[in-house]
Amino acid sequence: MTDLKEPDVASKVDFYRKRTRALCAEFSGEYWRELDQSRAYPAAFVEALTASGLLATLIPTEYGGGGEGLTVGAAIMEEINRSGGHSAACHAQMYTMGSLLRHGSEEQKQKYLPGIAAGALRLQAFSITEDAGSDTTSIVTKAELDGDDYVITGHKTWTSRIDESDLLLVLARTEDKGADKTTGMTLFLVDLREVRANQPDAVRVEKVRTMFNYATNQVWYQGLRVPKDSVIGQVGEGFRYVIDGWNAERILLASEAVGDGYWFAEKATTYANERVVFGRPIGVNQGVQFPIVDGYMHVRAAELMRDVAARLFDEGKPCGAEANMAKHLAADASWESANACMNTYGGFGFVDEYDVERKFRETRMYQVAPVNNNLVKTFIASKVLGLPRSY
Repeated sequence: MTDLKEPDVASKVDFYRKRTRALCAEFSGEYWRELDQSRAYPAAFVEALTASGLLATLIPTEYGGGGEGLTVGAAIMEEINRSGGHSAACHAQMYTMGSLLRHGSEEQKQKYLPGIAAGALRLQAFSITEDAGSDTTSIVTKAELDGDDYVITGHKTWTSRIDESDLLLVLARTEDKGADKTTGMTLFLVDLREVRANQPDAVRVEKVRTMFNYATNQVWYQGLRVPKDSVIGQVGEGFRYVIDGWNAERILLASEAVGDGYWFAEKATTYANERVVFGRPIGVNQGVQFPIVDGYMHVRAAELMRDVAARLFDEGKPCGAEANMAKHLAADASWESANACMNTYGGFGFVDEYDVERKFRETRMYQVAPVNNNLVKTFIASKVLGLPRSY
């Protein structure tokens, strides 16, 4: 909690923090370790989070949600990671819904949002990235109009949680790439329940095993037919809708990194106080103390930038620079805190029962996703400082 929040917002955030902590306390480190070892989806955790209403926090009340802002959502994600859990299993539902909330038709909102809020529908999958990586304007997956349907054909390299979702957002090219490379892409909301029932061969999914438990896949769209009313917003403007959601994504993932950073600092502090070598706690040594303190201070600083970014987002103000900086600072801080924790534990840090090695692998992701820290630097260089654009 920081002084940057208004008192009423601060109390609301504190309320949601306590609710999240209480729920997470029911899922021990052993629960997360077993899932990590088997690379299994944390269904029980996601179901409990959904049943509590926490996962529907950002959905407006008229659709059955909590009607809260991103500041509250960020606190929830932070607390999940700070508890020793991993928000990757559910974070996408918070930021992917933004495309539907801000750009979907009223018919689409009425059709899907109440079900998502109630937990009857899951919107966890966002299918954008191709071989071009961060160069989203170079995607080649196509959606061609055929009567009352669009036919989607192409390959996506990273699509997480598609098997755990009922709904899917897909970005596809409806026009060839032109002078304005940001146009000609359309965002589709696909009902996977209908696809599985009627077009099972139109979507081929291949699991991708990563260094930590992240339910991701390669996906091939093989003539997938979706009705015209699946289009989010206007045809050809999908890239703009995706960008609109990136700030929320960066802020939420910055929050997860902040949560990790605090987890590592707390874990290292406890161990440094308890571990006795040469007749005294290792925490008495400044060589142990200072790295933990450095990591902790940088996490606190990253949290402040995250709070600024979330507040600006909730106020409807431009926050691209702040969201990107929050993500970068939080990613670096969590990684610094992770290394301090690992060094504090020494050899025991590599033993899975302490959870350090699991969280160590998990927090490394924030250096490269959802946007590589080097791309954040290029954004700040050109958009904030006015330096020549390098890409």
